Amino acid sequence: MRRTFCWRLVKFLVASAVLVLSAHLLLSSVSKHTELPPTLSAGEYRLISPDTYHYLLNQPAVCQDRSPFLVFLVPVGPQEAAAREAVRGTWGGSGPGSLTLFFTGLPEGGRGAAAQKELEEESRQHADIIQINFVDSYHNLTIKTVLMMKWLATHCPHASYAMKVDADIFVNVFQLLGRLRGSPRQGFITGSVIRDGRPRRDPSSKWYLSEELYPEDSFPPYVSGAGYVFSADMAARISWASRFVRLIPLEDVYVGLCLRVLGVRPVYSYSLPSFRNLFEIRSLQYDRCIFSRLVIINGFKPSELLQAWHDFSKGHGSC
Repeated sequence: MRRTFCWRLVKFLVASAVLVLSAHLLLSSVSKHTELPPTLSAGEYRLISPDTYHYLLNQPAVCQDRSPFLVFLVPVGPQEAAAREAVRGTWGGSGPGSLTLFFTGLPEGGRGAAAQKELEEESRQHADIIQINFVDSYHNLTIKTVLMMKWLATHCPHASYAMKVDADIFVNVFQLLGRLRGSPRQGFITGSVIRDGRPRRDPSSKWYLSEELYPEDSFPPYVSGAGYVFSADMAARISWASRFVRLIPLEDVYVGLCLRVLGVRPVYSYSLPSFRNLFEIRSLQYDRCIFSRLVIINGFKPSELLQAWHDFSKGHGSC
């Protein structure tokens, strides 16, 4: 009898200790994640704030009667009609549960440019282009990315996942959709994770970042901007976190800085048992069976993408 009582007492004390420890860890985690950096000044935030810009072309009702499983957000220059057409004819038009949208800014010459007239006609034909009134340039990719996140959170809030992906990328949408069906639905972002990134201080570098703009010596973990996938709830969260992160021209690093504010760590996407990176950010020569085991491959011209997809879409299942 006494032995039974003592055993129950021990179990009760152990359970109580576990509960106290769990509560302590939870409170510590919450405290850590609520220690936010200072909010940007009004002038600094104006550069990145969605309220600063307005739509020239928009598709506000595209998700009105649907809840896409996967939304492709494709940043592209206004003059890159061939790239958009190649995406529509390949992975961008390959799944009934997916939606592909192209995000662009103003061409050189503004609204009076010939490229703008052609873009407006293309938008009338396809209804998949979203244009915002900032100058479209490499250094404005961060602005474009934050505006894409805001658009998704506002106009397609019931999507399950989204993928930010460049137009020169081969996307194995079959592999991607299969992997996503078992992935977390919240607080999730995956791709090719870079954990040892450092700012380039050489002014001649394309990726130059001054100490004044970014005084830290290293970057937090971030996913390569060539292509990354995230649960759709992250769009609103990243948009919110931008209130605390000073604008820098490296859009993928900027998203990593927003993730740090949110306390979200990106997940490296790899295959087992080889631990191969599924988000291949190098350019590889086309091979149907190698590509069938990856999610993305970098560096395709429109004609190359169309040619590779013609073979891949028919034969990838035989690998």
